Amino acid sequence: MEYPWREKPVLVLREKPKSYNNTPGNLESGYGYSGGNAGKGFGTPRHDDAPQDSYGEPHSKGHKVQQEVDKVVDIMNENIQMVMERDVNLKDLDDRTGQLNDGAAQFRRNAADVRKTMWWRNMRLRIIVAGVVVLLVIVIVVPIVVNKNRN
Repeated sequence: MEYPWREKPVLVLREKPKSYNNTPGNLESGYGYSGGNAGKGFGTPRHDDAPQDSYGEPHSKGHKVQQEVDKVVDIMNENIQMVMERDVNLKDLDDRTGQLNDGAAQFRRNAADVRKTMWWRNMRLRIIVAGVVVLLVIVIVVPIVVNKNRN
């Protein structure tokens, strides 16, 4: 059974977009950093004595912002993963609920069948006991009546 609120997410962020992997010196990344071209373009020129990161680029405000964005993207990816796991757990729970409902319906049907069977057994026993009582009455009463009529 499918429910509208259990539809798959339309967009799942599985990988960081290509622009997230650009270094701060790359003009495509939109950091506004000139990448060492001091006279060309805009932004802060590259200084060879500035502390450098693993890309060989100086630590800059744009790089710090990119790190924060990467952290947020990682957190979002974890949240999406947790939501997907929750969806799987909800589906499992829904399946188990359906199985329990089916089992309960089967139990009710079986209980009704057992109730009818036991009622018939009880009724047959009552009929047999009533027949034995009637037979005993006939066996006892008939000879007495026959003896009285002879006398």
